[in-house]
Amino acid sequence: MKYIDLRSDTVTTPTREMREAMFKAPVGDDVFSDDLLMNELEDYIAKTLGKEAGVFVPSGTFSNQLSLFTHCQQGDEVIVDQDAHIVQHESGASPIISSVQLFTLESNYGIWDLSKLEKIIKKRTISTTQTKLICIENAYSGKVLPVGYMAKVYKIAKKHKLAVHLDGARIFNAATALNVKAKEICKYADTVSVCLSKALGAPVGTVLVGDKEFIDRARIKRKIMGGGMRQIGILAAAAKIAVEKMSKRLYIDHENAKYMEGLLRQIPGINIDESQRDINMVFFDINSDKKYQLDKYLLKKGVKILPYEGVFRFVTHYDVNKEEIKIAIDLIKDYFLN
Repeated sequence: MKYIDLRSDTVTTPTREMREAMFKAPVGDDVFSDDLLMNELEDYIAKTLGKEAGVFVPSGTFSNQLSLFTHCQQGDEVIVDQDAHIVQHESGASPIISSVQLFTLESNYGIWDLSKLEKIIKKRTISTTQTKLICIENAYSGKVLPVGYMAKVYKIAKKHKLAVHLDGARIFNAATALNVKAKEICKYADTVSVCLSKALGAPVGTVLVGDKEFIDRARIKRKIMGGGMRQIGILAAAAKIAVEKMSKRLYIDHENAKYMEGLLRQIPGINIDESQRDINMVFFDINSDKKYQLDKYLLKKGVKILPYEGVFRFVTHYDVNKEEIKIAIDLIKDYFLN
């Protein structure tokens, strides 16, 4: 049975072109930097994002944690949004791997009060740690942060001699929404993590980019974390297509999300979170106690969604078309109105 899967764009499957490229891919031992296709991919993504070098890792969590591990020493402080992926969805990895202290600063959907940001930056004293790194996200859940705002954060960071890491898991979605090149966003971060399996459809992988000296150190840290891989040109072959081609079609997912939003608005009691409607996601709630069982009902009908957790999040992607979206929303309409 083929499901209509609205849980996440992480469920996007590799295209036929990707699968054929993986089959034909030349390979070499990546720990020895002998996998030429992976070397080419890392260089290509680094240049695409305006950086000197890149290193491939299995996942976005791995990439973010590798960045913290490389930027920081034990006990250093990292300023991060209270709802950031690093805090909420990485299994408490930061204190385990890097032994860093996370300072979680409240925001308005990823936008900090910059006067508060500057006030909490710490210098080392007998009683306090030192702030070493500021982490931001773009896209931030379903919201895109303006480039001008990122420039202001970066200016504050440099004033205090801090590094900035950008969790750019969906940076190509953000660039699409802002109608800019991804490298324009990356100007205001020293390191950037970009996921290749969210929306872009590669089966595995994230690339961490930055200057060459940082990436050289990150390779050693990657090995410590168990991320030294061997013949991974197979993965590089799919990932190259993902970045070159799939990133250019993301506007379709954004349009489909807008179409889905319009259908949802036809259901009485639906409340769309308009503050998170910049990319391929629709966040909403509904005034009905039946919402707690919606995921189970839809699963029986061939539609997969995440369970209700204070809000619903539906995500469009390459493997869901408009016809399937209408089928799913019609089922929801019938569920709540009958």
